[in-house]
Amino acid sequence: MTTLQKGDKAPNFSGTDQDGKTHTLADYKGKKLVVFFYPKASTPGCTAEACDLRDNFERFKANNYELLGVSADSQKAQLKFKDKYEFPFPLLADEDKSVINAFGVWGPKKFMGKEYDGIHRTTFVIDENGIIDEVISQVKTKEHAAQILK
Repeated sequence: MTTLQKGDKAPNFSGTDQDGKTHTLADYKGKKLVVFFYPKASTPGCTAEACDLRDNFERFKANNYELLGVSADSQKAQLKFKDKYEFPFPLLADEDKSVINAFGVWGPKKFMGKEYDGIHRTTFVIDENGIIDEVISQVKTKEHAAQILK
């Protein structure tokens, strides 16, 4: 599970978004990047989290932040999720889990007494030089923007 910490160099990831466009860490040099990992597109908690970020998007832009959502959903599922809620940020369809594993957010979870492997809802705030500034593992889905934009 997540071993990346504040001060670590962010993984040099490469992933494809809902439109087939590739995103890499280098694309965001000079900007602050919020990479938020969520378990599944269009589920209640993930929708609340992404909508809260959407509703505060102008505040992020004003503070030189870019946002990037990541889950193991298909491109089609990410596109549907993005279009339905009009997200102004890309969603990576990380079906092979290369980005998820690079950030260390895949691992054992418990839900209703069952244990299984899945994505841990975690957000990484990366500074303009590709260094991790913050790792948020206790995500408050309905007020996540406030956790980032302190």
